[in-house]
Amino acid sequence: MKNGHRAVRELPYSPAVGSPHGVEVLSFAALRSMDAQRRRVLPQRPAFHVLALVTSGSGNHEADFRSSPLAEGSAVWIRPGMVHRWSDVEDCDGPLVLFRPGFLPDSTALEALAPTCWHLDKTRLGLALYAVEHLCREHATAARLPHLASPALLSHLLAALVLRALPDQLAQRDSPPPDNRTKDVFRAYQAAVEEHCTDWHQVADYATALGYGVRTLTRATRALKGMGAKTYLDQRILLEAKRLLAHTDVPVEGCARRLGFRDVANFTTFFRRQAGVPPAAWRTAYAATHTARGV
Repeated sequence: MKNGHRAVRELPYSPAVGSPHGVEVLSFAALRSMDAQRRRVLPQRPAFHVLALVTSGSGNHEADFRSSPLAEGSAVWIRPGMVHRWSDVEDCDGPLVLFRPGFLPDSTALEALAPTCWHLDKTRLGLALYAVEHLCREHATAARLPHLASPALLSHLLAALVLRALPDQLAQRDSPPPDNRTKDVFRAYQAAVEEHCTDWHQVADYATALGYGVRTLTRATRALKGMGAKTYLDQRILLEAKRLLAHTDVPVEGCARRLGFRDVANFTTFFRRQAGVPPAAWRTAYAATHTARGV
């Protein structure tokens, strides 16, 4: 989606030599070594997933306006398209698992329900690190002995890692997982929202385009995200509005046009209803907070 973000660095998936299978494992130390200019502290938008586990140290991470402190046991899952920054990871250590979209099998429900940041106790962190170690060994084998490479095996080891690292309330869900049709419906709706949220502001528009009823989209979205389809859509539009206000100098009137609102008054009413303050006031407060932090 073209949105005019100038201050957000786009990060394509560029695997290291010997990492042809869509997944690789780095460390916070390697991240710092590769980024001598400390661009990691500035907003960036990866086109791939990052699953990070903090084994020692402390720091801070920000993802789409939610700041999370990091400490031993912290887990962070950055999704493709998310605007985030490692605001302070100078003292952190632990693995970062990078993987391209589609490499994690049947990830729709997990990706939709899992938070961006959560905490693992020592037992669960240790088990997750065992899973990382197994993934690393198989990945090294695939790089060293290509005839033994198995993308399917790496994919399933990644799935085992994610399941092991999930928060307890997701890893031990009592309710049955959504069926495949529900996941397919939500996946289609999610993709359409990503593409058209600056043009289509009503769920009925997506229902017509996708060939589903509004109620079908609502049921699928509620099953995967715990909210209705309209709320999901409004939150996605609000997020894009905040990204424009925070990361560009586009005037509020220009933001309204880019987001598909008829006029600035309509946009202001929407933003105030969703965020509690008008867009200009939100931009001022955000800028003041980050200036105080020295960002």
